[in-house]
Amino acid sequence: MKNILVIHYSQSGQLTEIVNNIATPLANSEDVKVVHHQIEMETPFAFPWKKKDFLNIFPESFLQIPSKISPIPEDILNQKFDLVILGYSVWYLSPSIPTNSFLTSPEAKKLLANTPVITVIGCRNMWIMAQEKVKKMLKGLNSKLVGNIVLRDRHINHISVITIVQWMFTGEKKKYLGIFPKPGVSQKDIDESSRFGNVILNHLTNNKLEDLQKDLIKEEAVVIKPFLVLADKRANILFGKWAKLIYSKGEANAVGRTIWVKMFNFYLLFAIWVIAPLVFILFLLTYLPFSGKIKKDKKYYSSVEIK
Repeated sequence: MKNILVIHYSQSGQLTEIVNNIATPLANSEDVKVVHHQIEMETPFAFPWKKKDFLNIFPESFLQIPSKISPIPEDILNQKFDLVILGYSVWYLSPSIPTNSFLTSPEAKKLLANTPVITVIGCRNMWIMAQEKVKKMLKGLNSKLVGNIVLRDRHINHISVITIVQWMFTGEKKKYLGIFPKPGVSQKDIDESSRFGNVILNHLTNNKLEDLQKDLIKEEAVVIKPFLVLADKRANILFGKWAKLIYSKGEANAVGRTIWVKMFNFYLLFAIWVIAPLVFILFLLTYLPFSGKIKKDKKYYSSVEIK
């Protein structure tokens, strides 16, 4: 009997639906026991967000400063798992604060040490550098990343910005103004994510998790967009400067910090609507000279390797 833990944090419920669908073929197997746990915060993050609150979490989110999570039940902590499926969302190009808080907790060390881990990401479009941060954290916990599955919003960047913001601040996952598509991961992609569970089950029962990612890639579990890799890396550099500056101005809602948070909001809008298109043009102009590096990057970021 294989023992699997599915652990995640979800505000809207989208990631919950994703990890549940992936785990369904595993749960239906007589040879597998699946345990679910949703990470909870001692001080919950409200959904839908208030714009002020969402902007205020930026420095702590990007700098990966943890908050307190609610205790994980002892009956889970005292079990030995053959595999952990970790579902997470991306906040400001980093794993969400609840995910980061879990991964830096003593509970994570107990649950994940010497244990194979599959990450499942539900996001808008940029997840590459967040996953690199998670890879390093898992390595620090002495766990082994064996698989990665990414479900993303497939709409073009500026359309998804509009729809995701509308969803975040209203809590309503519906067509905005009747003309924009529904925000987030498409229901079709969510419904079809159970196919990844079948691949996992096959490798788990045959004790071949070390080869899992290759077969997940065949099922398009990870699709790399080279431009978004470049944009993610550049944005991480700039976000790092902003996050350190804002964090140095005090806690959330401090007067000195609030001013800089507002300035960051203006920068963010400028970056999305002006800088990102310019970076895309630069990417197109340099594609051929850097095609070899782009190919290597696609192979690496599709894998579970760590530099």
